[in-house]
Amino acid sequence: MTEIRPASAAAVAAAPASHRTPAAPTAPGDEWWRSAVIYQIYPRSFRDANGDGIGDLPGIIDGLPALARLGVDAVWLSPFMTSPQRDAGYDVADYRDVDPIFGTLADYDRLVATAHALGLRVIVDLVPNHSSSDHPWFQAALAAAPGSPERARYLFRDGRGVDGSEPPNNWDSVFGGRAWTRVSEADGTPGQWYLHVFDSTQPDFDWTNPEVRAEFEDILRFWLDRGTDGFRVDVAHGMIKEEGLPDFVPNPSEGSMGGGEQDPPFFGQDGVHEIYRAWHRVLEEYDGERVLCAEAWVSPLSRMARWVRPDEMQQAFNFPYSGTDWDAAALRSVIDESLAAFGAVGAPSTWVLSNHDLVRHTTRLSLTAENPQGAGLGPRSVGIPEPEQALGRARAASSLMLALPGGAYLYQGEELGLPEVVDLPDEARQDPSFFRTNGERYGRDGCRVPLPWEATGAAFGFNDSGASWLPMPGDWGRYARSAQDGVEGSTLELYRTLLHLRREHGLAHAHLVWHEGQAPGVLAFTVGAVTVVANTGSNPVSLPGYGSLVASSDPSVTDGAELLPPDTTVWLTGAA
Repeated sequence: MTEIRPASAAAVAAAPASHRTPAAPTAPGDEWWRSAVIYQIYPRSFRDANGDGIGDLPGIIDGLPALARLGVDAVWLSPFMTSPQRDAGYDVADYRDVDPIFGTLADYDRLVATAHALGLRVIVDLVPNHSSSDHPWFQAALAAAPGSPERARYLFRDGRGVDGSEPPNNWDSVFGGRAWTRVSEADGTPGQWYLHVFDSTQPDFDWTNPEVRAEFEDILRFWLDRGTDGFRVDVAHGMIKEEGLPDFVPNPSEGSMGGGEQDPPFFGQDGVHEIYRAWHRVLEEYDGERVLCAEAWVSPLSRMARWVRPDEMQQAFNFPYSGTDWDAAALRSVIDESLAAFGAVGAPSTWVLSNHDLVRHTTRLSLTAENPQGAGLGPRSVGIPEPEQALGRARAASSLMLALPGGAYLYQGEELGLPEVVDLPDEARQDPSFFRTNGERYGRDGCRVPLPWEATGAAFGFNDSGASWLPMPGDWGRYARSAQDGVEGSTLELYRTLLHLRREHGLAHAHLVWHEGQAPGVLAFTVGAVTVVANTGSNPVSLPGYGSLVASSDPSVTDGAELLPPDTTVWLTGAA
């Protein structure tokens, strides 16, 4: 057997003296975020309290007790700050207020108080790479002259060519099309160009500017002062661009957010680490073990671990794991690599299968055709799996993931077994990547359809009015929380069981020991007192006598079973 032991955390430096500094911080290695299961809430699709078709903060408050019963430790809220909503809130116009479609600051304060009373922590999505073009700073930059302090907050550059009519370089936007837009100057003449790695309404900040850095440190304090427990940092591998902004030709087969063999000059630059060391010091001023989690699409994992060194962020999403096929050898490799890489810097590995940018893993893991990150699925896509077969594999994958040491992230609706919505009509789609690629990419709308809470009703309990910002499938009722609550064998009850056992047996802090000599396609390991066996192959295999069955992704597999079907994971305790 091979034992994988995550390294112990490095000693945490004493926090600076402050009225917010705890008198007795948790001992290094016992911080809550090392073992937490964090549930991502996509606010516009979680629950709608006022019936306008868009989820809101009061709706989230109503749904928090259900999440506490599920057994998660924290919620992460995708953006709810003031925004024109051209990219579902990832285009922020005011970083210190709540967008009226979601509620008010008073609603946010009530949400935090309710979550804390239920034993849940609250993590806020922060978008520092770019702002909305409606942001007062960018509007001031458009009104100011080239070379002004206002333009220095963003990446304005003169164009190439005799008349400056060509963009400063050849960069493409992550959402399709070029990454530069030319402005008209005050006198109406064609002027400079500004960089937007994403949509043209999302101009990139210039993070070499001390004013930008000071502004975001103040934004951190604004939300921390309201009781926020941490931040998920959007595009945490962006912000710093390679000096000189050189031309770059991407590999067309790689995902849109980077993480391939070669980083674009606008992702993965070393200068980002100085920013996060400064942010780490800000969070140390506050009690309660506040956290930073990086959305960093970089590889290999040993490099991603640089984002979570002891003086930087606490967590980073494990995208290589979410991008791994349902294959025993590939999964073992990425699990070993993850535990070694993150353990080497004293950080927990995190495990994630779905989020608001990925095709839901209920569908994705069973696709039979290539589907690069960001491409999405739609009516013309090929290789779409049969839903029931796909759900079985997804349940097995989730059962494997939730047994692994470290932290875990769940995306709203995966505990219901929701598939990707493939048949959205073109006229209903809202993802800017769909429009910027003239429909070549379907984008991310299919994983963002509102949640079903009740088995009946026009909006399945998402609200009482029946309105929905994205259309909900007619069969959504079979996945509804009410249809699964208390139903033995349902996906919801499977997640509840796994989360209960994970906590009861302390799996997040345990050591992983592989069992060698398994049949092809089979993974088997012991973590703490639990032995996990997963069959990723296409044939049933003998189930070794590792103990009594306490959980199975396939309800037909019960204690004493001699065979493990394909696409099934079981948990066993008490070796026979």
